[in-house]
Amino acid sequence: MKTRILLTGLPGSGKSTLVRKVVASIRRPATGFITEEIREKGKRTGFSIITLDGRKGILAHEKLKSSCRVGKYGVSMGDLENMAVPSMIPESATDLVVIDEIGKMECFSILFKKKVIEILDTHPYVLGTIALKGNAFIEKIKNRNDVELITVTPENRDRLAGTIQEKLDLPYSDA
Repeated sequence: MKTRILLTGLPGSGKSTLVRKVVASIRRPATGFITEEIREKGKRTGFSIITLDGRKGILAHEKLKSSCRVGKYGVSMGDLENMAVPSMIPESATDLVVIDEIGKMECFSILFKKKVIEILDTHPYVLGTIALKGNAFIEKIKNRNDVELITVTPENRDRLAGTIQEKLDLPYSDA
């Protein structure tokens, strides 16, 4: 059974919400980061990085001046490389490494891409999200033999938490 699980799906399908649900109910130590929308006056203006140990930074924002851009968003390479990447380093072989997400914004960073490959090559327990469509790096990750790719939809997202925990051999609780 594969224990490196990547969730994919359309934007808004619930990938990050599902990751948060799994992480909140596991007993296994976990490290890594999740992403969250930044909303101002009800409008999405960017994305934040939140490490599992509670640090918060900016992944991208429409007001951020950066040579790395995806649409209207400037990408914060500093927070990505100085917060997200170090948060992905597990303390032990039994830790769950959470990577939310492997997408266009994150792939501007060579350091991030190297760390993703290193973790997938060496660490047994990974839960992440990955863009539905992407560049060659994203497609290469999705096509790895040691990764299980699960497509998340609004219809299946609520019942996937238990399935994912079972696949990762994590204790499951509805609490």
